[in-house]
This record gives sequence, structure tokens and C-alpha cells, in this order.
Amino acid sequence: MPNDRHLSTASPESMDTSTSNTAPRRVMYLENGIGYGGAAICLRHLVRNLDPQRYEALVVTGRDGPNYREIANEAKWQHIADRHLDVVGARRKLDAARWPDRLPGLRWLAGQVLARSDDLFNFLPFFFGLLWSALRYRPHLIHANNDTLCNRAILLVGRLLRIPSIAHIRGEAKGTPMLAATFKLPNYFVCVSNWISDDIGRHGVPQQKREVVYDGIALDDMNTEADGDKFRKTHGIPESAFAVGLVGLIIPWKGQELFLDAAARLLPKYPDIYMLMVGGTPDDCRPFEKELRERVGRESWGNRIRFTGHLNGMSEAYNGLDVPVSASTSPEPLGTMVIETMAMGRPLIAPNHGGGAEMNEHEKTALLFEPRNADSLAECIERLYLDRELGRRLGEAARAKALATFDVHTHAERIQAVYDRLLTGEIG
Repeated sequence: MPNDRHLSTASPESMDTSTSNTAPRRVMYLENGIGYGGAAICLRHLVRNLDPQRYEALVVTGRDGPNYREIANEAKWQHIADRHLDVVGARRKLDAARWPDRLPGLRWLAGQVLARSDDLFNFLPFFFGLLWSALRYRPHLIHANNDTLCNRAILLVGRLLRIPSIAHIRGEAKGTPMLAATFKLPNYFVCVSNWISDDIGRHGVPQQKREVVYDGIALDDMNTEADGDKFRKTHGIPESAFAVGLVGLIIPWKGQELFLDAAARLLPKYPDIYMLMVGGTPDDCRPFEKELRERVGRESWGNRIRFTGHLNGMSEAYNGLDVPVSASTSPEPLGTMVIETMAMGRPLIAPNHGGGAEMNEHEKTALLFEPRNADSLAECIERLYLDRELGRRLGEAARAKALATFDVHTHAERIQAVYDRLLTGEIG
């Protein structure tokens, strides 16, 4: 059953969608990502900065845990479990198993059984939980905080109840043919970068149904004076060491294996370089983290690689790192860590694709390396190791750009302007 914490039932009299009505319009948000990361953080920044005279938020999350529960301090919050059966883990075991190859078609059949089990035990309960919540909360607008496929349940609820919906696209449009079909569900699309907007345009979403709104963060909350030494002491980094940190959830496409490939090139050569993986691990990716740790354990230089786990105070982490790194092997739509690194005035290294490349100019605000190329990544790290003044200049220029581009108040106002236009029929 859904967790109804902080959920109130709206009266039918307040359902008028005319903007002349002084009652705030209700927005039902769904955050249904793989784990607590940049998308959830950006959503929290948004709902915290909505104009309460104009919009009221209910945030529904498919995952539970301390970080998600904290949302209840900023908006109405409800947890509806999106997973009762671990189909992801079962698929992983199926991919590794040999028995499905003993008979022609057996692997396909087993995959179909898992897919239908996912529909029956995960998707349908989640869908009906969302439907029940929408009937009770009676939102004027639905805002899906990620791609249309993983959020199809809430978008279908919107279609069924004739509630206008927005899909906030934060990733590359790749997947099954079903993904293209789900692009027909939202009334409008908000894209976190021009690269993402162009990408969904290539998949048939017309220009008049999409616009770019850069993510915003509370720049005032990014403490450029935070105690980086505390972070270093916590994770055993010597005061004189050069600390390089890959910041992001531990999931395969974030580039942790590429980061270790670069470490193999640098650590034997420079004994004072330490490399850290900064971020938590979603439950689905625990086996991947185990593989990474086992690889580190096999290396003679493995004692100079650290796993920090999830951190609540990122300002200390950024100041404790000499160089924050993004190494995503698939194009990052924008990346919260990119914004945060820039806002903190730290020298960023990022792949030359996706939103990170859109936001930065090579050798002006960041160093951009050839995507999926460990040699190129290692060369950028080595360059900042040997030239600390270059890192200082990059950080100063990046902070100036962040302050001009990623203010959370500007972000919230632009999103609310989209809501206004959608509810008055101007768009959608």
C-alpha cells in the first residue's frame, strides 16, 4: 500500500484551472530513478523554491530511504514502492547463466517470463498506487522527473484522468521501441540541455513541444569555505597528496571502470596521487561495486583508491579534492556534479560529449577528454597534477559561469512559467 505521509485530499471545489483563482495549483511529481542522485537533488531544489502562492507540490518517489524521506521537510511526500520483485537481479543472473542456451529459444522464453513478471508484480501495483494517489490529491498538473519510459506509469495516469503532464528529460533517448511510443504520452517536454533537446527531436518530438531549462542549484548552499581537510582525514588522504575524485553514483555508465583504467596509468608513476570514487551505490548495482572493489584489491597500488559511499555534505568533498572528474561513458545530459563543481570553483575534468561539454569550453572552464578513452582522461589528470595554476584559473572561470547560469531561483521561475502556459492552453 502507498505510504500516505503528508498527503492531503483536495476538495472538488479547488479544481478550477483558471489562473485567476488565487488558490495554488497542485503539481504531482514523480521521482522514479535508479537511486538518490542528481535528478532527485535537482527536484528537491525546484520544489523548495516554488512560489507557494502559485504552486503546491506532492512528490512521489518509487524508492524509500532517509534521503527521500527528507523531501517531506520541503513538500508533501509519498512513497509508493515501484519494485516488489527483483527482476533486474533476475535478468542479471539470466544473462550470466548457461542453461538457457541448451535449447533454441529458451533464453528468449525466460526473458519473456521475466518481462511479464515485471509487468504483473511491479508495474501494475505501481500504476494503481499512482492512480489512487492522483484521485485523492487531484493534481492540476503532473511532472515526471525523468525519461518517459521509466515514468510511463504516471504519464498514463495523466492521460487516463486528462491531467496535463510534463516529462523532464535528463538522459539520452535510447532503448526499446516502447520508448518511442511513450514520447506520445506527455503534453510537453523540459530538457536539461540543448544536447538532450536535439536528441529527443531526432526521435520525433517536435520543437513546439520542448524547451531547454538548465538545472538550478542553491548556489548559496555551496560553501566555498567548507573544510576540505575534514573530508581528506575521513577518507585517509594525506595532506600532501593530490586527490582526484570521480563524483557520481556507482553505476556502470558513470565511468568507474574507465577511471580505474586511468588510475592504472597514473598511480605507478606518481606515488602521491590518490583516486576516489565519491558517491553511493544503488541496490541494483551492488554486484558492480563488488567487481570494482575486487579489481582494486588485485592491484599493488590499490591502497591509494578510496570508495567514500554516499555523502550528505558535498561542499567538503569538493574542497577536499584537487580535481573532481566526470567520466560518463554515455553522454551526460548535464550532470549535477558538473554544476556543483563549477559553482565551487573547482577545476573540472569531463568527457567531451553531452551536457558537460555544452556547459564548458576546453582549457577555459574545464579540461575535456576524449570520451571512453582512458589515456585521454589520464593525460588531463596529469596535466592538472603538473600545472596547479591551470587548475586555479579553470576553477575561477567555471565559478563565474555557474553563478551566471545555474541560479535555482531562475530555474524555478522558468519551470513555473512552463506550468502557467500549459495550464492556460498556450502550449501542449
